[in-house]
Amino acid sequence: MPNETSTPAPRLQQFIAQLSDTIARSADEAALLAGATPLLQALVAHDDWLPQAFAQPHPAHYQQFLLHADPAGRFSVVSFVWGPGQGTPIHDHTVWGLIGMLRGAEEGQHFARDAEGRWRPEGPPQALHPGEVQAVSPSVGDVHRVRNLLADQVSISIHVYGADIGKVQRHVFTEDGGVKPFVSGYANVTH
Repeated sequence: MPNETSTPAPRLQQFIAQLSDTIARSADEAALLAGATPLLQALVAHDDWLPQAFAQPHPAHYQQFLLHADPAGRFSVVSFVWGPGQGTPIHDHTVWGLIGMLRGAEEGQHFARDAEGRWRPEGPPQALHPGEVQAVSPSVGDVHRVRNLLADQVSISIHVYGADIGKVQRHVFTEDGGVKPFVSGYANVTH
């Protein structure tokens, strides 16, 4: 939980309970993503539940706020807050994930390695608008770059990952093939 005294909004509580049930029913990633996608779509269809404390942009970079970490480590729910024009480097996740757009818009560009080991865009960029959900994982495409599509307002997306993503060792990639490990942590949790 974000802190010991906070209680998730009823919409978020319902989502967490339903997602937990979905995960308990199937370990198969395709079935899990198929079952979890409409749950996340239902959550991000309403923009009335995210506490203001987890919707604050940073002037220099996007922020990632932990909304819920499953006690068994099976999943985490995170709000990503993108200031105008902010984005990520090319990166991976190493676990399954769903991205649901709550407010504003973002653009994701998938990448794949070419024969020389360089990262190249794969397909056209994809815009994500409120209520829409996209999946990422090592099996469906795990390497991408994301940015706030809006130059004049904050965008917020809700991410669900198959682990406590703030503790997972992942990778940032340069287009020439360079790699740097990282662990993202959270803007609202200190260790």
